[in-house]
Amino acid sequence: MTLDFSEAEVARYSRHILLREVGGTGQAKLRAASVLIIGAGGLGSPAALYLAAAGVGRIGIVDHDVLELSNLQRQISHTMAGIGMPKVNSAAAAMRAINPDITVVPIEARVGADNIAGLVADHDIILDGTDNFATRYVVADACVQGRKTLISAAVLRFEGQISTFKPHAGAEFPCYRCLYPEPPPQGAVPSCSQAGVLGPVTGVMGTLQATEAMKEILGIGTSLAGRLLLWDALDMRFRMITLKRDPACPTCSPPAGSPRWITPLNQINE
Repeated sequence: MTLDFSEAEVARYSRHILLREVGGTGQAKLRAASVLIIGAGGLGSPAALYLAAAGVGRIGIVDHDVLELSNLQRQISHTMAGIGMPKVNSAAAAMRAINPDITVVPIEARVGADNIAGLVADHDIILDGTDNFATRYVVADACVQGRKTLISAAVLRFEGQISTFKPHAGAEFPCYRCLYPEPPPQGAVPSCSQAGVLGPVTGVMGTLQATEAMKEILGIGTSLAGRLLLWDALDMRFRMITLKRDPACPTCSPPAGSPRWITPLNQINE
């Protein structure tokens, strides 16, 4: 890890470098880090812009959708000019416009059991900004198997939640399935396209994902691992819930000698 910054980099990141908890060493850690953002929508958009602005050296962003007019109410990395364009290309253009010195890798693909292991393996930290349970469970299981830190957020209507999952970092830390062992029955939880979502709610939760990713890279502050943050925007109320590892969890606490597993995408209800 080199501390050899150009004059332009020193100017760009001066507010970071002034922070005792970051400094030049921390900024070098950000430059050396690789983050994968799964989903270029309401959560992935603000996370992508802030991580790019912060100087995270390599950011992969994966999504299979094209941009639609209805996305622009909350997906702030996109503009009218990108309608009809793959979301990953629109988001990548916005990220490069903010910071041309980083590497942005747009990946136009649907995340599933056939490609998730490779996507996870190529990055240090994974941000899940997807909007369906099938993908969430595949991503969560793959992160456990790949020993990668997962920062997962979700939103609906006026509410959001976020937690960090890194069971590889210690026996006290749970995985996603310790919190939600199985997906809910199909149709039990409406999607944002069915129930709606206030645009800035996605912005807050996506920004928190970027914040937590940077804390994990820098090794500063208190991790959200083992804690779930809930936010009700209408009441402007935050609640923190302590999470515990499930000793019977088949994903992060399998019996001795048993391999961890990834659930095939086609075995999970969407």
